[in-house]
Amino acid sequence: MIRSATEREYAMVEPTHFDVRYEINPWMDASRAVDRVKASTQWAMLRQTYVDLGHQVRVIEPAPGLPDMVFAANGGFVVDGQALRSRFAFAEREPEAPAFAAWFEAAGLTVHQLANVNEGEGDLRLVGTRILAAWPCRTARAAHAEVAALTGREVVSLELVDPRFYHLDTALAVLDDETVAYFPPAFSAESQGLLAALFPDAIVASAADAGVLGLNAASDGHHVVMTDAAPALAQQFRAAGFEPIGVDVSEFLCAGGGVKCCTLEIRR
Repeated sequence: MIRSATEREYAMVEPTHFDVRYEINPWMDASRAVDRVKASTQWAMLRQTYVDLGHQVRVIEPAPGLPDMVFAANGGFVVDGQALRSRFAFAEREPEAPAFAAWFEAAGLTVHQLANVNEGEGDLRLVGTRILAAWPCRTARAAHAEVAALTGREVVSLELVDPRFYHLDTALAVLDDETVAYFPPAFSAESQGLLAALFPDAIVASAADAGVLGLNAASDGHHVVMTDAAPALAQQFRAAGFEPIGVDVSEFLCAGGGVKCCTLEIRR
């Protein structure tokens, strides 16, 4: 099958202040020292990969004291020129919300504040005209109805059950408007059934590849930018007609982050 790439606009935050100072997911170990030089090098390579593919990358100024702001995908969900500002589940990250909202406004987007806890594109994934939305780890199920009302799009609720996969983008990758890849055990039985019905031709990731956040990937419909630590999953993408591009994001894995966590798509 021939896959077609489309130019994307991404927003990223430099890892100037990246660190693991607290533990809010199973990946985080505050006793482990972060190699910030290595993280900066990896982030720059990820950004350059997008640029080399012809995509636009907007860089958001990092704020001191916000070590997880580098994970830009959690800052909001942007579709049709509307930015749904995040309301973080943990107090440690809540100060990121106004910083992202200010950038959205400056970028000419219409900003909306949801009443319920939600963590942006970490838990809200656009697949064609439909939005897949996760709960309950970082986004309240009640937020899904708000998203549907604001966007006018169908929202499908998916329940995450494994704390290692605390955001939807750690357990499911959107490859194009019709194709996803996911790790079934990250979801409840009911949600597995929904995904199987919606995406009968989905790529199913192994535990080994999901365990290095191989599904935390960004796709333009043809190229799939992903961690270089999941070669078997990359081969599955290649067999399905996609072109996987592996990058080293190992330093971000110590905070439970990867390629997609660092990448917020701006859909105008």
